[in-house]
Amino acid sequence: MMNIQFLHSDQSFSELSDIWEALLSHSGTNTPFQQPGYLEAWWSTMGGGEWDDGELWLGVGKVDGGEIAGIAPLFFSKDRNGRPSILIVGSVEVSDYLDFIVSESATEDFVDALLGSLDVEGPEGWEVLDLYNLPEESSTVQALQRSAEKRGWRVEKERISPVPFVALADSWDAYLQALNSKKRKEVKRKLRRAEEYPARVRWRIVDGDSLIEPEIDLFLGLMQNDSEKRAFLTDRMLEFFRRFSLTAHERGWLQLAFLEVGGEPAFGYLNFDYEGKLWIYNSGFNPSHYELSPGWVLMAHLIGWAIDHGRTEVDFLRGDEDYKYRLGGVDRHIVRLTIER
Repeated sequence: MMNIQFLHSDQSFSELSDIWEALLSHSGTNTPFQQPGYLEAWWSTMGGGEWDDGELWLGVGKVDGGEIAGIAPLFFSKDRNGRPSILIVGSVEVSDYLDFIVSESATEDFVDALLGSLDVEGPEGWEVLDLYNLPEESSTVQALQRSAEKRGWRVEKERISPVPFVALADSWDAYLQALNSKKRKEVKRKLRRAEEYPARVRWRIVDGDSLIEPEIDLFLGLMQNDSEKRAFLTDRMLEFFRRFSLTAHERGWLQLAFLEVGGEPAFGYLNFDYEGKLWIYNSGFNPSHYELSPGWVLMAHLIGWAIDHGRTEVDFLRGDEDYKYRLGGVDRHIVRLTIER
């Protein structure tokens, strides 16, 4: 039997971090966006200012012996329509995947106990459990649907975004051969143009022992060259980016990569090198060298790096931008599950 305890302290992320990470390593869904350090950075800034406020309802599932078998990092707030809602910490805009931290074998029991506890002792007056960015194939989705429908609650599932990815071959040549002829020629042409460019083109990944703060600031400066991203990067959002980047660096899964032209930064990627996969999170550019297609060139080098270092996949994360498919991306999807009592 599973019992649920709700925690409300901001310190819960750090206090549970060791158990949380161990549980996450065996969870049905294991992404950097479920790491306690990432979610603590999100919570401390309310998603970089996406939410005005919220009340932490971190559901911890314990089996009879007291062992923690599942964690549901939830919070209570009013949604954009003013409805009292329960959401996953990390919702909505900046976290590409969200899910509970629970093994597939324990998911059914954990979800059933969680919904039962929320019904009886959840936030006063809550109306909807609004769960964004769940992987469509997650066992959590099916378990939530079954448990909610058993209670006579209304359930809606909606696909909200493709999440393209590339399953990596064991060599660069094999990767290129997996692309169709047009895509293969395009990748080769852009790399050749970079080799022949009048100014020297080089790329680098920030070393794990480097002083990281200036490199984070360099990347954020490149992001701000885009007018939409500049508006997005409010003071609170910048604080969020810095906090989670520092945490990811300390934990060993931040990857900052830059393409330089004539010694000047032309493009940057902020990625996660996590669980044998490369997760492409955000980018920034210098408009001075747009004709070089610096984002393409750097991404091609990063795919080659991932292959050489035994990574199994490049996950381009949310969005259907054309370049993802021209580099061989295939869609997965994330869903929004809405459960009303």
